[in-house]
Amino acid sequence: MPQSPFPPATTERGIRVALIFALTAERLTGFYEHGGWLTEARGATLAADWLRRSKRAMELTERRKLSALSDTLARQIQSSVSREAGLYIAHEMTEALDPNYVSEVAQSMMTECERLLDETPAD
Repeated sequence: MPQSPFPPATTERGIRVALIFALTAERLTGFYEHGGWLTEARGATLAADWLRRSKRAMELTERRKLSALSDTLARQIQSSVSREAGLYIAHEMTEALDPNYVSEVAQSMMTECERLLDETPAD
């Protein structure tokens, strides 16, 4: 993940969407490269590391919730596309963590992350 993943003006909602996106990319990459899924706890830890680099914080329960949402999305993608398509999606999402990289696939996945967050009931 990039060193400064959030521009200073990023909204709280934007941060949550970005975390779902980045964790989904990480989960897909891990699945296709190593044949296993990240645990919810590992996803929450990755989110904390990313937030810390941008001098932000989020409660563990919220990080776990976002981790679980990313797990749901990653597994949906993996189960609905071919291995080659999944690898391509994972690659595009990972590349799109660089804000200079433009990808229609990644933009589509970001929209899906927004939808997933919006459809999840607030605690």
